[in-house]
Amino acid sequence: MDSKELSDKLVLWIKERVLSAGLKGAVFGMSGGIDSSVIAVLSKMAFENSSLGLIMPCYSIEQDEQHAKAVASKFAIETRKIALDSLYDSVIQIMSGVLESPLSKLTQANIKARLRMITLYSHANQLGYMVIGSGNKSELVTGYFTKYGDSGVDILPLGNLVKAQVRDLAAYLGIPEEIISK
Repeated sequence: MDSKELSDKLVLWIKERVLSAGLKGAVFGMSGGIDSSVIAVLSKMAFENSSLGLIMPCYSIEQDEQHAKAVASKFAIETRKIALDSLYDSVIQIMSGVLESPLSKLTQANIKARLRMITLYSHANQLGYMVIGSGNKSELVTGYFTKYGDSGVDILPLGNLVKAQVRDLAAYLGIPEEIISK
């Protein structure tokens, strides 16, 4: 299947899943990476006037936010920025006190992903939108995700695509090369 056919099928599938659930649009995280950029563009194609990208930095690299904003600007995707740093600090402080020890790096990383999931679902519930995830087959097969974090979504349109297929799709959609190659 070529990239155009794949893109068309994914857009239709996203639209069908959202509408069959009685919802009216799509909300998704925009990390500045290739997977979330592809999801943002596909979701915008499915719901031109009712799609929302959330940029949720949490002690994140500035370049990632710049990349997310570049995709949003290029494809006219509505975004909201919700900085999660202070919320993350509060959770870390509370949990460190309760557990009486510093939290591991893995625990801290998982907290970030779970705070993003909470933020996505808060918007989805308020707007009547579906949460569209960006996990791909390569990540799902290797277990490279956070349970109840970045895997805590309603649908995963890229869930049957390996990373090489996501790259091909990104190139077809016109995602900037610096995002595809990073």
